[in-house]
Amino acid sequence: MDMKRIKLKDFEIGGDKLTIMAGPCAIESQDILYQTAEKLKEITSKLGINYIFKSSFDKANRSSITSYRGPGLEKGLEMLQKVKEKFDLPIVTDIHTPEQAASAAEVADVIQIPAFLCRQTDLLVAAAKTGKIINIKKGQFLAPEQMEPLIKKVEDSSNYNVLLTDRGTTFGYNNLVVDFRGIPIMQNFGYPVVFDATHSVQLPGANGISSGGDRRFVPVLAKSAVAAGANALFFEVHPDPDKALCDGPNMVALDNVEKLFSICRDIFELVRT
Repeated sequence: MDMKRIKLKDFEIGGDKLTIMAGPCAIESQDILYQTAEKLKEITSKLGINYIFKSSFDKANRSSITSYRGPGLEKGLEMLQKVKEKFDLPIVTDIHTPEQAASAAEVADVIQIPAFLCRQTDLLVAAAKTGKIINIKKGQFLAPEQMEPLIKKVEDSSNYNVLLTDRGTTFGYNNLVVDFRGIPIMQNFGYPVVFDATHSVQLPGANGISSGGDRRFVPVLAKSAVAAGANALFFEVHPDPDKALCDGPNMVALDNVEKLFSICRDIFELVRT
């Protein structure tokens, strides 16, 4: 099956250039958003990589009711809009309820469906009806073959701008494993596939009231995914991950991404020659 190229701004996801979605897990402050967006735009522009800025206004699936979630829908979207205008960047952010879809679509170019919620019909339909690009993250509990009915829910809502993201699969307790066969399997549905390198090293709920993770393995998984043919990569990036309010153990330090991005771009180009 021919793969559709998803047009966004002045580039294509699934085309001849690597696309990277990256930014802080949850919105913490406008300064952190600006600092991260400016540096990542500079790096990706220099490397010739398509870039989409990512951050979440609400992380509704945290381990504990006391965990930091973000500034919320209204304030968070205002902060993302400022990033979009200041740096002329497309935005990807996730939604957790159907009611959030229309508001998120006023700012976001890509609406992301969280892995835990990927089978929620009302959420998929509401997101699809915005007309935005819909990035469906594969549930940790699903085989890649099981993504096809979820795509159909979006297509049946008259939206054919779909991305599929692999973020690992549940492996025993508090662990994930990546099966890179999932990339070509999901590409066979006709849409570009993104690999989430930072959530794939997460250890869900391993710290009791929060998830753990091991960022040491982000580079090897990212490089392996591109070698397996992934069209895009997803990274959560923070100026100081050890002080981050959400997902710090699996986020990559802002100062460490340029070399990794460069290597991934080179592998991407090599695979396509």
